[in-house]
Amino acid sequence: MALIACGFNHKTAPLAIREQVVFSPENATQMLADLLRQGAANEAMILSTCNRTEFYTHVDHPRQFSDWLAAHPRIADIAYSQHWYTHYDQQAVKHMMRVAAGLDSMVLGEPQILGQMKQSFAMASEMGAVGTQLQRLLQRVFSVTKQVRSNVAIGESPVSVAYAAVNIAKRIFADLSKTNVLLIGAGQTVELAGLHLFESGVKQLAIANRSLDKAQKLAEQFYGNAITIADIPLYLKQADIVVSATASTLPILGKGMIESALKSGKRRPLLMLDMAVPRDIEPEAAELEDVYLYNIDHLRDMTVENMKSRKQAALLAEEMIETQAHYFMRQLQSLDAVDTICAYRKKLDALRDREISNALAALKRGEAPEVVLREMGRVLTNKIMHVPTVEMRKAAFDGQTEVLLLAKQLLGL
Repeated sequence: MALIACGFNHKTAPLAIREQVVFSPENATQMLADLLRQGAANEAMILSTCNRTEFYTHVDHPRQFSDWLAAHPRIADIAYSQHWYTHYDQQAVKHMMRVAAGLDSMVLGEPQILGQMKQSFAMASEMGAVGTQLQRLLQRVFSVTKQVRSNVAIGESPVSVAYAAVNIAKRIFADLSKTNVLLIGAGQTVELAGLHLFESGVKQLAIANRSLDKAQKLAEQFYGNAITIADIPLYLKQADIVVSATASTLPILGKGMIESALKSGKRRPLLMLDMAVPRDIEPEAAELEDVYLYNIDHLRDMTVENMKSRKQAALLAEEMIETQAHYFMRQLQSLDAVDTICAYRKKLDALRDREISNALAALKRGEAPEVVLREMGRVLTNKIMHVPTVEMRKAAFDGQTEVLLLAKQLLGL
């Protein structure tokens, strides 16, 4: 049996690769169902975000799981590429703890990934893809992450991707209070970017979303306007800053739409921050004059402020996780011993009960109690010794002295 954590992330795969393999909750559910139906894993969950797609599984036969990956059309091309990584057992546990604690994130120590992992875990649990092993592992992962964040100041400095985006805006516009901002989407990333912009003095905010109700709820936080996706071309004419992070599989803002908005509006810089994977803004828009386009990979290079303290804290966090991962695997091994002990006791109990029954039957037939007890002891001893004796003789014949030494230790000789 093995615990496996595998996949790819922002460190191993560029944006152009990552955006091709992003799973919606529906896709992830279908893949998990297929994985379990094919018998390629006992338990599994999928974590898919803009920066990573990873499988966490408990398997009897790792080869069956790797064969399933190689045969699945959505991931076959990448599963055996240089972008893919695979961790087993203790390294898998350590990797999952690092991911949950934000140590493997684009922005060191960011807290959003923990919530995303919990959502993925809940989804997999709800559909019955999580059993005893992953349940035990994920509970430990979440517990260790809480310890890391409570004892190590890894998340105190504001260096999220959204914060980095706002820093770019401050460099381009001297006074953010005079800018018009268009936010596209209503998820956590857009909400965080909106919060940073609002706290930086932005007064004119419009939030566009396919669901007007969601846009209105977010707009209320920033005293902004809620609009539909169809209204974007109108508001784009007045926008100075555009922040987009939707779950759309196709670009929402094309080069032509942006060019038309620039021509109909006043000549001014237009900052466009595309935080979506797949991208919401056509990359060709960067060719337009006065357009400053940054995608999520660009933002990675902007998150350098406040990182020194986080890196120092990360060293302490790494030590904690190394210790906890090792301790967790030792506990699993102890549980394996408990299962073996229980199975051995069950076997001996069955032998005992059978011989007691035989002895009682002999007594009922009138046989002498002393003879019955002696025979029961002799038979029971022979049956208990049979398998160990056969195995020790075989080990001696094969020259396996280490087996004999271990047998002496186990038998207390």
